[in-house]
Amino acid sequence: MKTYVLPLTDPQATLETVGGKGMSLAKMARAAMPVPDGFHVTTEAYRSFVAMNDIQPRILEALKGLDDADLAGPAELETISQTIGTYFSNGTVSPEIARAVIAAYHEGKAVAVRSSATAEDLPGASFAGQQDTYLNICGAEAVLAAIKKCWASLWTARAIAYRARQGISPESVALAVVVQELVFADASGVLFTANPVSGKRDEMMITAAWGLGEALVGGLVTPDTLIVNKANGRVLHRENSKKQVMTVRTEIGTHEQPVPRHQKTAPVLSDSQAADLAKHGAVIEQLYGIPMDIEWTLANGRFAIVQARPVTSLPEPPLIWSRSNPKSMLVRGSFAEFTPDPVSPLFATLAVPIAQVRSQELMNVFLGVKDKDSYLFEVVNGYVYIGFLFTAKKVLQMTLVSITMSKKMLQSGRARWVVVRAKLHEAVKKWQRDLSRLTAPELLAGTREIFDVTAEYYTVGQSGPIGAAPAAEIVF
Repeated sequence: MKTYVLPLTDPQATLETVGGKGMSLAKMARAAMPVPDGFHVTTEAYRSFVAMNDIQPRILEALKGLDDADLAGPAELETISQTIGTYFSNGTVSPEIARAVIAAYHEGKAVAVRSSATAEDLPGASFAGQQDTYLNICGAEAVLAAIKKCWASLWTARAIAYRARQGISPESVALAVVVQELVFADASGVLFTANPVSGKRDEMMITAAWGLGEALVGGLVTPDTLIVNKANGRVLHRENSKKQVMTVRTEIGTHEQPVPRHQKTAPVLSDSQAADLAKHGAVIEQLYGIPMDIEWTLANGRFAIVQARPVTSLPEPPLIWSRSNPKSMLVRGSFAEFTPDPVSPLFATLAVPIAQVRSQELMNVFLGVKDKDSYLFEVVNGYVYIGFLFTAKKVLQMTLVSITMSKKMLQSGRARWVVVRAKLHEAVKKWQRDLSRLTAPELLAGTREIFDVTAEYYTVGQSGPIGAAPAAEIVF
C-alpha cells in the first residue's frame, strides 16, 4: 500500500520520503524541540500525481536542449517554468491522496504549507528559498491547492538552473510537502549557530523582524542583528534597525503592511530572549553536529522552530594567537626549530608532550628548574613553540645556574650520549618487525617508545656534543 501522508515525527520521515526540510523538522520534533505540529505529504504522493497526469515526460521534453546560455538567461527558463506549472495546475489530485490529506488535516485550522525537495537543506547544497511556502492556508480545498502549487515550485526557473549547474538529473528529484500549524508570530527571524560574517564558531548571529517571516526572507525589511556568545548567550553586539514593513495574517493568506510607529526602532528581541533562542540553537547544532541556519518565530513569548538547515558557506574561523599562560614568552627555538611547518593533531597530542617531558628532565638535572611551568611546549594554530616565564626571579635563576652548570653539562655530554645512543638502537631493533601483524595498541606503544628515546637522544645531544661543538670553534 502506498503511503501518501506521514505524521510529522514518524520514523519513516527520511530524505527519500519527506525531503530535506521535512526530514529536518521530523528530527527536531523527535528531539523535543519546539516545532509546530503537522504532517508530511510524501514524495510518493508527488510521484503518483505526476504519473497519473502524465507530467514527467512533458517535463523532460520541456527541458530538452537546455544549454549554458539558457541557464544564464532567465527569460527562456521562466517560459519553461510557466509551461511546466500549467501541467500541475491543470492536474487532478487522486481521491486516495485527497482522502489521506483531509484525514490528517484539522478542518478550519490555519496552516503553513511548505515545499520539501529531496535535494534540499543538505550539507554542501544551497537550495534555500528555491521552492515555495504558503502561509495561513485554511480549509481542505485550499490546502490541496497549496500542495499542488508546492509540487509545481520544484520547477521554478531558479530551481531548474541551480540543479542543472549542480549536475542533478531532473529524473532524480521529487518533492514532498510539510503541512504545519501556523504560528501567529509576533516576530520572526533567522539564527546562525556560527557567525556567518567572521566565521567565529563561538558566536551566534540572530536577525529579527516583526510579524511573519516572509518580509524578512523576501528582503523587504532590514532586520535587527544581534551577535551572541554561544557559551552563555550574552549579547556581544546589537544593531537595531528601522523596520518599515512586516508580514501579517489576513483572512485568506498574508500581506505586507507598515510597521506601527512605536515598533519601528524598538528592539524585536530583548537580551534575555536572545539568550533563550541561543540555547535552542546550541541544542540543534549539537543534534546535527554542524553549524546550522535556523528559522524561528516568536508568539506570546514562546519560540518555535520552523526550519533548520546546515550552513553551506561559512568562512574559516579567524586564527587566534593566544598563550595558555599570559606571562610566558613563546619562541620558535630549540625543539621547535625541527618542526618548521604546522604539525598534525596526532603529533601535537602524542609527540609534543613527550618532548616536553624529556626537555624538562634536562632542565631539572642540570639547571635545577623544577617548576614545569617555567619551560613550556605549546602548539598554537598547528605550530610548535617553546615557552619561558620571563619574571625577574626566573631570569636571574636561569642565568646563575647556566653559568655554574654549563661545564658539568658539556663534560658529561659524551658519556650521556653513549648511553642514550645504545637505548635508541635497542628501541629501533625492537620495533623492526612486520607492522601489519601488530594491533592498534601495540603500534601506539611502539610509536611512543621510539619517539620517547628519540626525544631523549635529542636533549642529550643538544646539551652535550652539539653544545660543545660551537664552544670548541670559539676557543680555536
